Amino acid sequence: MVIQSPPRPDASGGAAEPTARQVAGRRFRAARGVVFAVLAMIVIAIVLAALRPSVSPQDLDPTSATRGGSRALAEILKGHGTPVAVARDAADASRRAGPGTVTVVTRPERLTPEDLRRLQEASGDLLLVQPGRALLDAVAPSVQRAGSSFEKAGDPGCGLSAATLAGRAEFGGSDTYTVPPGGTSCYRAGDQYRLVQYPDRGRTITVVGSAEPFTNAHLRDEGNAALAMNLAGARASVVWLIPDPPEDGADTGDRTLGDLLPFGVKLFFLELVVAVLLVALWRARRLGPVVAETLPVVVRSAETVEGRARLYRAHRARDRAADALRAGARERLVPLLGLPAAARRTRPPRGRSSRRSPPAPPTTRRRSAGPCTVPSPRTTRGSSASPTSWTTWKGRYGSREPPC
Repeated sequence: MVIQSPPRPDASGGAAEPTARQVAGRRFRAARGVVFAVLAMIVIAIVLAALRPSVSPQDLDPTSATRGGSRALAEILKGHGTPVAVARDAADASRRAGPGTVTVVTRPERLTPEDLRRLQEASGDLLLVQPGRALLDAVAPSVQRAGSSFEKAGDPGCGLSAATLAGRAEFGGSDTYTVPPGGTSCYRAGDQYRLVQYPDRGRTITVVGSAEPFTNAHLRDEGNAALAMNLAGARASVVWLIPDPPEDGADTGDRTLGDLLPFGVKLFFLELVVAVLLVALWRARRLGPVVAETLPVVVRSAETVEGRARLYRAHRARDRAADALRAGARERLVPLLGLPAAARRTRPPRGRSSRRSPPAPPTTRRRSAGPCTVPSPRTTRGSSASPTSWTTWKGRYGSREPPC
């Protein structure tokens, strides 16, 4: 089998091969939608990470003067005659709590199951600042987290005196909660509320979905200072619980993976899913009917020959390999010997094996006993040869040695 490589296009009429810049440009134009979508998601994730405040160990600490601390609120309460006792564990807070106290529970992610049990049995009012699911289930099972709100500020919209006296307050990013039977809800966001208060077994439980009204950085915004003072200073004294970080290996509740993931990570994955769906729809609209076209594939003849040879050897097809060799030899020898083109199509008779026995040694060759007469093309009167016999001889034997 002879395979001819495709002709190279000339500089005048054929199309030139594309350069590396042209190929790179085509690939960029084909994938620019995906590239822009990925870049947009990266930029959005960076912006969300920059805008989301980082959690510091001093956040909501009544002795900390940092932006996330609550020292300003504690000093204001002390200035108005309300003492503030700082507790570093739930056991200390339970001993200090009583009928005339308000226990402010902060940093719920540090509470262990034993701490939750102690808070459940503690006396006095409770003020839960942005509680988690475990704290709500243990202390305020009637209140459930409904979602999140990003409305920066809101009006009270309720009859709770602590909220109506404070007026408009700024919460920033806040959790929202359902309202239990007999409870009071304030600062509505959508269909849910950011502040819920209800009575429970002789004490009052207040749930606030944001920590901003209690921090040094946002205490002076809108009516945050009045709201924090009215909620925390509702009784004669305040017990401020900010648990120390638990030891390594301590159980801090039955938080799921969703509770451990920051909100920005969840939003990033949501944006990623939306972007993938949009890209899939964009690419699907470009699909049309199937078009058959000749692909510009060039296969070297040597690779094809070697591939066929390996197939012949694997299947031991010696007869087919020999036929291919003979066909190639005919294609090369016929033009060199000046033979007609019909000689290229000469094939062995059907039924005869392509294998040839080795020739017999010269000593075993037998010739006919009689004389061998070769006719001559020049015939004379009286000779035994004729033009017809010469044509028959030439067509049968050609230039080979006569078989006699």
